[in-house]
Amino acid sequence: MKTDFKFSNLLGTVYRQGNLVYTSDGTCLISPVGNRVTVFDLVNNTSHTLPLAHRTNVAQIALHPRGQLLLTVDEQGHAILSHFTRRIVLYHFSLKARVSALLFSPCGKFFAVALGRKIEVWKTPSTPGSSDSPEGNEGGLEFAPFVRYRQYVGHHDEVQNIEWSSDSRFFLSASKDLTARIWSLDPEVGFTPTVLAGHRTAVYAAWFSEDQETIYTVSKDGALFQWQYLPPAGADPDNISADDERWRINERYYFYQSQDHAHLTTAAFHAATNLLVTGFSNGLFMIHELPSFSEIHKLSISASQISTVSISPDGLWLAFGASTLGQLLVWEWQSESYILKQQGHFDNLNALTYSPSGDRIITTSDDGKVKVWDAASGFCIVTFTEHTSGVTACEFAKRGNVLFTASLDGSVRAFDLIRYRCFRTFTATKRLSFSSIAVDPSGEVVAAGSLDDFDIHLWSVQTGQLLDQLAGHEGPVSSLAFAPNGTSLVSGSWDRTVRIWSVFARTQTSEPLQLQADVLSLAVRPDSKQITVSTLDGQLTFWSVSEGTQESGMDGRRDVSGGRKISDRRTAANVAGTKSFNTLTYSADGSVVLAAGLSKYICLYAVETGVLLQKYTVSVNLSLEGTQEFLNSRMLTEGGPQGLLDEQGEASDLEDRIDKSLPGSKRGDAAQRKTAPEVRVAGVAFSPTGRAFCAASTEGLLIYSLDAGVQFDPFDLDIDVTAESTLDALAQHEYLKALVMSFRLDSPKLTTHIYRSIPVSDIRLVVRDVPEVYLERLIGHVAKEADTSPRMELNLLWTECLLKVHGRVLKERQRDFAEVVRLLQRAVGRMQGEIMKLADSNAHAVEFLLAQSRTGSHGGGESRLMSGVEERKEDGEDGQWIGLD
Repeated sequence: MKTDFKFSNLLGTVYRQGNLVYTSDGTCLISPVGNRVTVFDLVNNTSHTLPLAHRTNVAQIALHPRGQLLLTVDEQGHAILSHFTRRIVLYHFSLKARVSALLFSPCGKFFAVALGRKIEVWKTPSTPGSSDSPEGNEGGLEFAPFVRYRQYVGHHDEVQNIEWSSDSRFFLSASKDLTARIWSLDPEVGFTPTVLAGHRTAVYAAWFSEDQETIYTVSKDGALFQWQYLPPAGADPDNISADDERWRINERYYFYQSQDHAHLTTAAFHAATNLLVTGFSNGLFMIHELPSFSEIHKLSISASQISTVSISPDGLWLAFGASTLGQLLVWEWQSESYILKQQGHFDNLNALTYSPSGDRIITTSDDGKVKVWDAASGFCIVTFTEHTSGVTACEFAKRGNVLFTASLDGSVRAFDLIRYRCFRTFTATKRLSFSSIAVDPSGEVVAAGSLDDFDIHLWSVQTGQLLDQLAGHEGPVSSLAFAPNGTSLVSGSWDRTVRIWSVFARTQTSEPLQLQADVLSLAVRPDSKQITVSTLDGQLTFWSVSEGTQESGMDGRRDVSGGRKISDRRTAANVAGTKSFNTLTYSADGSVVLAAGLSKYICLYAVETGVLLQKYTVSVNLSLEGTQEFLNSRMLTEGGPQGLLDEQGEASDLEDRIDKSLPGSKRGDAAQRKTAPEVRVAGVAFSPTGRAFCAASTEGLLIYSLDAGVQFDPFDLDIDVTAESTLDALAQHEYLKALVMSFRLDSPKLTTHIYRSIPVSDIRLVVRDVPEVYLERLIGHVAKEADTSPRMELNLLWTECLLKVHGRVLKERQRDFAEVVRLLQRAVGRMQGEIMKLADSNAHAVEFLLAQSRTGSHGGGESRLMSGVEERKEDGEDGQWIGLD
């Protein structure tokens, strides 16, 4: 089995903090998620996470006007410049201070960054291989890419916002010192930096109008000032000198202030449409049209304050982010409809599982919610909120679309994932907090274990009745699993035993397996012949189900041992409490075991040899506890570690000084907890195809997959294989040669062009003669085309030829082609659903037209359904519908 899994996507977290940025075409939205950045494609309804990772949470992001360069800065001022389209990290740089605002100039040659009270303008590094590279560089990498152009000092408090003029000659800055200032990029004749003072609270933002004759400033108390270059009020217009004219307040507007003393938290202005969008601390947002200040919309979209707002380049879509609840919304204000509405889990993840088809991932959390994620698009498609307390475990039935969950509220629930509803609730004779669950392969029996009681409860799925309580354990039941063949139930307990129950036999017997420490987790191999058990002492043991004997074991304490916490007085290797595995899972073929626990590592072991094959790092985010490897003496003070000192009372704003969180709480509101969250992995699961696995971590739902793209194969390349020679082969009707050459070049666009250019009559010949080494790539490309392009008949012809010609190979090598065949099956299913919907719609439309025609003929008058539609009659039969012209 391949073990070179790479990080591919991050689900379960859609927004944490910072600003939101649209791409230049307005089709994608860029959102910071912890120490990573996720891109949401609003047109194709997909999302992907960029491979870059900061050492702390991302605070500000900015996109180059041309859409090539993405600049991200974390909370410590470390910047990463990456190529946005190629997803490649170009440079690392440190700005050496916390960044509060970041923006590229419209010309793209500079970017301005606010570092506390000062503003710095830097030259934009050149893009490798582009035409905008400086002379002498020829599009290559620069030795010193970040060059500071100029520094501006004058504000007395933190700068909150920066806005450039359209010609990139001037920019505005808004600060907490109650003022906004006008700066020039280069010294201008007759221009001096101007201070715009008059607000009573901190100025949040300042903007230029489209003609740059007007400046708008908005403050925290909801005051909007309109500034224009005017002479003094009451001056004689005939005796006005140039020295008398200056920027003056022309109009003052004030937003509606509710009874709960809500204040302005974010604002954005679209100069082309004069659209002003403001967000408030009570979750309310307002849309106004300037300069008349006429209110267009007022709507409450969140239960907490709106952290940021962004307007698309065309001014039609508004993006809102709420960091307290982790919400991300894209709203079209003209039609008053949601383009995107996503929210991650409010609390820590507890468990996850794949659906049997592999296209859905289910996550559970302490917030009592069960979310269903689409593995392909990365979006949450449904959220179940029936549980009233934390959901601790979940498992899919092997047959049907039924999901079972166990919760601390004392119930086990069954959800129908076709109708998206809870259809069965299972409860015990007394109130228990269930912590583990197992489902019979037939889907008829569900079992649950609790940490409050030592019995295992069994229910009938059909009737919902409690069938039995299995007694035998002398400690809380920590883990449950049914054997895939359905013959037995395996349970692990804190009494240091694992029991194998014959629940379907006439006499329910259990065979105990004695271990040396408390059992934390167990898993049964897909062939039902072996189980693996994780214990509190960090040991992994493998047991034979039929013999009841131990086959092998390994010590995983050194492998799983993670980083140190900020308060630890020992090194990471000697920290207690992180040296055991809390979750286990087998791969689809049973050859490897994936294990994780309360650390930042996920370990992949070979079952036969017991060798550690791979070790994956969940996160390098220093904002989480348990990710640092070494002690940083610079962070130690006389009062203890600097991260544990309460600096909240030194904040300048009153609401920032008020502490609303519980002391020492590690769960709850991620934006208000006093103690940093700890890195941990609560669950891991392999996909049914074995090509990917997911992990429920503190950062969110991490997906690791094998490289699904075409690998670069230099052994198949020679000097004659180029894009030009490939197109020449296509022009000479050498279709197979052109297709194979495009696969060798690993060019998706070129492959798509050749795929669509092959005549229909030659498709079967090309499919028949394609080398078997390129068969997986061809099937994957056909599946991608069938899922995205509108050429339905062409895609179905390719699919038919592939299955007819290579069906035997696909059946014999199911393991190698499982992923691409599943993608092809899903694409065909989607097309089938669309065709059925269209057919049903047409049938209803024809029935309606027939009914209307009969109604019109009985009424005695001529009835026309629409212009250009005529009724034709044949054979002299009145009322017979023949067709529509």
